Formats: sequence, structure tokens, C-alpha cells
Amino acid sequence: MPRNAPIGQISKMADVLEPKPDLMFVTRKWAPAMGGMETYCHRLTEELAADYSLDIVALPGREDGSPPSPAALLAFPASILCRWFDRNTVPDILHIGDMALWPVGLLAPRKTALVISAHGTDVSYPRRGGLKGRLYGAYLRLGARMLRRSKVIANSAATEAALHENGWKNTAVVALATDIVADSPTATPTKSLLFAGRLVKRKGLRWFTENVLDRLSEDITLEVAGTRWDPAENAALDHPRANFVGLLGSDDLKVAYASALAVILPNIELPNGEFEGFGLIASEASAAGGVTLAANCGGLSEAVIDGETGFLIESGNADAWVKRITEIADWSLIDRQEFVGKAMGRARKHYSWSRVARETAAYYSAD
Repeated sequence: MPRNAPIGQISKMADVLEPKPDLMFVTRKWAPAMGGMETYCHRLTEELAADYSLDIVALPGREDGSPPSPAALLAFPASILCRWFDRNTVPDILHIGDMALWPVGLLAPRKTALVISAHGTDVSYPRRGGLKGRLYGAYLRLGARMLRRSKVIANSAATEAALHENGWKNTAVVALATDIVADSPTATPTKSLLFAGRLVKRKGLRWFTENVLDRLSEDITLEVAGTRWDPAENAALDHPRANFVGLLGSDDLKVAYASALAVILPNIELPNGEFEGFGLIASEASAAGGVTLAANCGGLSEAVIDGETGFLIESGNADAWVKRITEIADWSLIDRQEFVGKAMGRARKHYSWSRVARETAAYYSAD
């Protein structure tokens, strides 16, 4: 290499001498569909692009933010096969974005490192029972037998436990991250709690309105930002102190996190074993300057560092929820700003996508 070569020329020579590892990333969770899995796939690949030659095979969602149509999902395997056989060489690494796509791993020869990401619903579904649950459980167990060499990255210890139930053994946990950050704590919070997310039973909103909200000071209200999903859970919106504001954009959600008295994730444990894979709202709220209160169950136990980025509360314990919310309502402004300031810094450092990419990359090369 010439001693006085321009920096750009040196960089190009370095790429020739040491080409980036070839990474093929396959996912059916992609924008404009909205959700934690979509965010994970998009942000992880953005971070990995600096160190890998990326070939992304993704199935975009629909323009209204909903998942792809059933027809698009059925056609997606053909798109994967076309891309695979159109390549000149097999990739160094094949990363599959969720467990439902495990058959894609059958394409990978021994020399290709095989990694699969596991979230919550895609491994907990067998716990629901019924014919569909049993069939999907058998499907996962078949994958565990056929892809014994694969490495599986779970987003929480709860997800990892569900993997083990279905026969997947070579696993590791990489907690998720958030892009939402704030510069400083909000000067004065409102007297309103905030719930953000889909209205499904495991997220516990109806349980909260029926067992906790009426026991709080009458000036404390509840804002609900998200999407109607389960008709039974929608009944929570009938509470006189609940206000449904619908789906908020990221900027508005960031403001809502910081200005709320507290951001609540009152998940409940269901008899069928369904659980929250991680709980991205929890880490988002902490990083944005909110006071996060989450049930100590499922992946939420890793989405909150108890006492540092927020508080974990026993799931289904109404007395504990009333006590903690009342304590926070009684905080002085100085106490609140001190806690929030430290929580923001801790969340920003721990729940970062650079950390997720770094830990994921280490797993690519692990024995």
C-alpha cells in the first residue's frame, strides 16, 4: 500500500483486503407495519450495516401501518427462495428475524452461521392450547430438531424459557433498545397516568381500571394511547376517568411519556401462559423522561431496571400499584427530577441499539 495514499484510497484497499462478512437478514416484520418486532429488525440492521455486507429480504407492511396481507405472507417464501438462488455465493451469516420463519434455515449450508431471533408471541403461542396452539408447538419442536446447530437470540429470559420448552437449546438473551431520548426532565408533570399500546388482555388495562384507578386520588386520570384490539379489553375505555387518545406518532408519544404522572404497564399473568416478550414501551418511556411503572412479569422484568429506570410492581397486586402511584404523586418536583434525570441516563446507555448490535454480532461468531 502506498505510504501517502489518500484516506479514501486506503479505506477501499482495506475493504478489498478484509471484506465485510456477508449477512443475509430475512424478516416478515418491516415498515410501514408498526410494532416492536418491526422496530427491532429495522434498527438492528441499520446498526449492523457498518460492519457487515447486508442483504435484507423483508416483507413490508401495509401503508396504514398494519401487517402484510395473508396473500403477501403466503407469497413471501417464494421471494426468499428467489433471492437465495439469485445469489452468486451463500452468505457467511443467515439471520432469520422470527421463529415462524425457521424453515428458511434449511437453506443454509454448514459453513453459513445460522441465527434466529425469538420474540414473545412467536414462541408463547403454543401455551394458548387448542388445536392451533398444539399445531404451532409441534411446528416449533420440529424446527428445534431440524436446526440443532442454529443459535437463537431471545429478547428476554421469559422468551428464552419458552424456547427451551419447545426444544431450542442453543440460546442467549439480548434485551431490546429504544431510539426515544429526551434532553431534560419535564418541568411539571400532569396528574394523568399514561397507558400506551394495544388493548389486549395480557397488557392489563381493563384489570387496572377495575382494580386500581378508582382507589387513586380523584384528580388522577388515565390517558390511553394505542389501538383497540380485544373487544373485552375495550371496556376499560368506558371508565369515566379514562380518555382514549388513539395512536400517537413518535414525537407526540415522547411528549406524553415525559409529561405523564407515570407511564403504566400493568400486565397480568394469564392462565394460558401468554406473556410480554420484552415491553419496549417501558424502556422508551424511561429514556424519554417518564416515570415507568411495570408489572414484574414476562419480559417487562428486563425492560425495566428496578429502582433505576423505573419500578417493577407485583403483577395483579392492586394494593402495591395503588401504593406506588400514590408515592409518586406525592413526590416533590426536586425528587421527581432527580429520579427522572438518573433514569434517563441509565436507560439511554443500557437500552441502546448499538449495544444490541454489539451483543448480536458477538453471537454470530460464538461457538
